[in-house]
Amino acid sequence: MVKRQPFLKEQSLAKYPDRIPVIIERYSRTDLPDIEKNMFLVPRDMLVGQFIHILSSRLHLSPGKAHFVFVHNTLPQSVSLMGCVYNSFKDDDGFLYMCYSTEETFG
Repeated sequence: MVKRQPFLKEQSLAKYPDRIPVIIERYSRTDLPDIEKNMFLVPRDMLVGQFIHILSSRLHLSPGKAHFVFVHNTLPQSVSLMGCVYNSFKDDDGFLYMCYSTEETFG
């Protein structure tokens, strides 16, 4: 995973204190494309399921593809708040690192 400069986190938190810095990366063994923008500032009260929906729209996924996000090899519940996930799994550099993958369904 790519480590970011600490000042990016400090600038983000100073400007947007109600948001958390998230870096999302593609799992190496998936056929999904890389996402253009992999850094997000998301509201603390956003659900993981809402974040997954945003991710699917950015990746232009077909309806038959189920996709998942992982944090430290853990699949967070879709009803979990991003703020809770951040508090539990944030890295020492202050970013929440997530990984996305997919699985074919309905065919």
